[in-house]
Amino acid sequence: MTGELRVIPIRGIPELEEGDDLAALVVDAAQGFEHEDVVVVAQKAVSKVEGRVVDLADVVASKRARELAGDSDPRRLEVILGESREVVRARPPLVIAETRHGFVCASAGVDASNAKGPDTVVLLPLDPDATAARLRGRIGELSGVAVGVIVSDSFGRAWRLGTTDVALGVAGITAVLDLDGQRDVAGYELHATQIAVADEIAGAAQLVMGKLDGVPAAIVRGLRVSGDGRGSDLVMPRERDLFR
Repeated sequence: MTGELRVIPIRGIPELEEGDDLAALVVDAAQGFEHEDVVVVAQKAVSKVEGRVVDLADVVASKRARELAGDSDPRRLEVILGESREVVRARPPLVIAETRHGFVCASAGVDASNAKGPDTVVLLPLDPDATAARLRGRIGELSGVAVGVIVSDSFGRAWRLGTTDVALGVAGITAVLDLDGQRDVAGYELHATQIAVADEIAGAAQLVMGKLDGVPAAIVRGLRVSGDGRGSDLVMPRERDLFR
């Protein structure tokens, strides 16, 4: 796939508002693109321009939300319930939920960090793969360069401490590399070996984007991972989920 890669933060993107041309802002802030660059864009940036921001003053908490809230704001739990297909685990106020997309994550992806202000929360994009495809098309139109695009977000993992960024939406690259049937250097035939390429790229990009630095995008350069993958390729099928 590569012998060396670079991860380049895209600085200078202003605070985003609904309706902003995010791709144009990324192109203006970047120092140019190279063929097969992968542009990683934070989910919060996407959600803000897509209007996926909720003012808690407009939310009325249900009985179920108040039960799950513990000592926290039940209006936030009401938003989480509205974004959830299923509550998988709960220890008030912590909720692990399956979103409409099939993602299993804390708070159904609803987050108050880097939101638009006090008493606001940011939701996941409605269709991260469609968003990634639109961004890729627009970046290509403006820059003349074919890039891959990942919409990323921070997820925890059931078997490890800490969070790492993963790919919610993918366009123009391979999302999962299936090595089943190939042989390693010792001649062993691999079975059920799949590499979450898009997640690995998202995690690398997060190292330069950070959580507190106001850098909503990065370029990962040097990979050769072009393809037609989607973020939905990375969702664990329910029948194979050993944690539910």
